[in-house]
Amino acid sequence: MTDVIALRAFVDELVRAGMRDVAVCPGSRSTPLALALRTHPGMRVRVLPDERAAGFFALGLARASRRATGVLVTSGTAAANLLPAAVEATLGRVPLVLLTADRPPELRDRGAPQAIDQARLFGVHVKWDAELPLLDGAPETRRHVRSVAGRAVATALAGPAGAVHLNFPFREPLIPDGDLRPLAPDDGQPTRPFTNVLSGPRTLPAPVVADLAGRLAGVPRGLIVAGPQDDPALPSALARLADATGFPILADPLSGARCGPHDRSHVIARSDLLCRPGAWREAHLPELVIRFGAIPTSRPLLALLQDAAPDQLVVDGDGGYREPALLPTTFVHADAAITAAALADAISGEGRAPEAPEASEAPGAPRVQPVAPAGAASAFRNAWRDGWLAADRAADAALRAWLAGVESRGEAFEGAPFAHLGELLPDGAILWAGSSMPVRDLEAWLPGSARAIRPLANRGANGIDGVVSSALGAAAAGVGHVALVVGDLSFLHDLNALAAAKLHGLSATIVLVNNDGGGIFSFLPQARADAPGAGLPEHYEELFGTPHGIDFGPIIEALGGTHRLVGARELRTALAESLVATGVSVLELRTERARNVELHRDAAAAVASALAELDA
Repeated sequence: MTDVIALRAFVDELVRAGMRDVAVCPGSRSTPLALALRTHPGMRVRVLPDERAAGFFALGLARASRRATGVLVTSGTAAANLLPAAVEATLGRVPLVLLTADRPPELRDRGAPQAIDQARLFGVHVKWDAELPLLDGAPETRRHVRSVAGRAVATALAGPAGAVHLNFPFREPLIPDGDLRPLAPDDGQPTRPFTNVLSGPRTLPAPVVADLAGRLAGVPRGLIVAGPQDDPALPSALARLADATGFPILADPLSGARCGPHDRSHVIARSDLLCRPGAWREAHLPELVIRFGAIPTSRPLLALLQDAAPDQLVVDGDGGYREPALLPTTFVHADAAITAAALADAISGEGRAPEAPEASEAPGAPRVQPVAPAGAASAFRNAWRDGWLAADRAADAALRAWLAGVESRGEAFEGAPFAHLGELLPDGAILWAGSSMPVRDLEAWLPGSARAIRPLANRGANGIDGVVSSALGAAAAGVGHVALVVGDLSFLHDLNALAAAKLHGLSATIVLVNNDGGGIFSFLPQARADAPGAGLPEHYEELFGTPHGIDFGPIIEALGGTHRLVGARELRTALAESLVATGVSVLELRTERARNVELHRDAAAAVASALAELDA
């Protein structure tokens, strides 16, 4: 018989550690834990029928809420279905607690049904895993499960955040015998969390800040690259650093720096197109780059870094080594926002950088001195910054005019949803981009905005699976309206995610960009007739284009959503209407893959022409 007090203690510690949400999938072996989770008033339980979708749903909820979120499944292949979400959570730095029920030891490795080897099931794709004991009622067991619960949540949250796995064996009978409500003080309930973890941000000592500030101040042609990250304090700190250095901020939409009420006077929103090959790019190669966050989505920006081979600093408070450009790099393992602010102060002389640990407070310890550039150098920096900002404005105007012309002809364009949503979404809204082409169109087409729009995407492993589930999980967090732009293959991959919206009364706007296949391959060498490899053009459609011809409308409506086929001229109006509607509204925008490539090239050419006029 499963010890009820241990079950209650485990769930209570999850709540004390900060977990508030868990996705639960139906199953028999997980019955004791499912009932204990559902009974606790501090835990919101959402039941979902599919384990893979549930894993991504919990991931999206965790990303949107910035809290550790749990997902509970039964034993066997149900547990194995959590692997894709575990991979994305750990690579994408999202706190996720995987709870898997298991057969007891005597039923393992002897042909019992629904029993697989679940020990270390997720391998290197989780930060930590633990095998829980059978809940036998022993005082030591009760204390142990309390400790494990608190440690699991703290580990999932600790930088870099990621997935943890707890495997729970249960013997029959699986229906707990006893009260599952939270423990009271007279039941031995502790007055504070059993495992309480305190931590703080990494900071640099003053001499290191001074050295880095000197490197930045001594370079006239520098860039601040803001890659995907989720610290709400960083954009304002980057604005201060940009003001002190004169460096423009090339802001990936997933960085939080492109949109929001912070100072955006140094922000470049159209860097993806500015970094395309051409005369303007060649005249604006940087000598130094300081990057915050993960590698940006933009391939042209990555190519610029590889071609320029600048002095590069990568600031990562979680101690990572995210640098796929293979450039010589100084990795700064310190809190990004604190470091940016300290560097700004050191360069401008407006304040002191954080002090080193106590040893540096001894007499004669170095102090940060202002390292602002001399007048001539400062003037050059201003011209460098102003050149980027002028080019960004020219590119923005060219794109807006180009898109207006395309839509006036009634021609659908895959970047258009982001251009319109960037202007229509209210403060606090989440804009989720699907992987593959949508996230690249987000990069190129989302305009800068003073509204507090929060763009998100699964950019850990960049897979097309689980995207709809992740976006609906974000909707479940209740932090703002969610709009998702997703491709047709990714939508097909996760169709049953719509059941979550129907079951739990969720609202979201989904723009389904349907080009009847894998649109991104049309931009790759596989689509070229002159591509190497015998017979490739002949087999391109079968292997890469993968047309499906599916009518999505009846499927969407059967799963509880509303479906509307929209054209280019009505897209903006349809989006505005869907943002105030309840339930899941799916707006299907049909495009043609080969034409989509031509339109993207035309848009890039319009920007190139505007840049040429700027230099004339």
